[in-house]
Amino acid sequence: MPARRILQLGDPMLREVSRPVETPAHALLILRDLRATLHEFRRTHGFGRGISAVQIGEPVRVIYLEFEGTPYSLINPEWEFLSEEKFRLWDDCFSFPDLLVYLERSRRVRLRYTDPAGQLQILDAEGSLAELLQHEMDHLDGILAVDRALDRMSLATRSEYERRYRKQRTGVECRP
Repeated sequence: MPARRILQLGDPMLREVSRPVETPAHALLILRDLRATLHEFRRTHGFGRGISAVQIGEPVRVIYLEFEGTPYSLINPEWEFLSEEKFRLWDDCFSFPDLLVYLERSRRVRLRYTDPAGQLQILDAEGSLAELLQHEMDHLDGILAVDRALDRMSLATRSEYERRYRKQRTGVECRP
């Protein structure tokens, strides 16, 4: 299970629209590498919950997540629903790990996908899981978090975010 190099902001492949994966065997190999890459990134950076195939140079519709202890292997995911109700948050990305973006996401989502056993699945999510799914699905469509920044003040380096915007001891999040 080799960890792979993660493409970085500026690599034109990150802007490609990913194509459906054609064979389960190909998807399983990619999922193996995505899992290893996620674990290596988490080991070296201290954070990380999900990664899409295009981020390791495979422009196919495959996503691997680990959210609150549950792994998700999504093959050829498609949206069924995105709520009109939104929320705002600071988002980060493996492809630009030292940059955070303040953006807006749908509060609730539903998507369908094929699991590694070849079974069609439906996933309903809200809050943090919904946000993570939207982030990874955007990657499959060549959209990056920087494209969703609310305005020109909605970008911060990780160190500036830590200094300026992180939740204070009072528990109140500072907003730009």
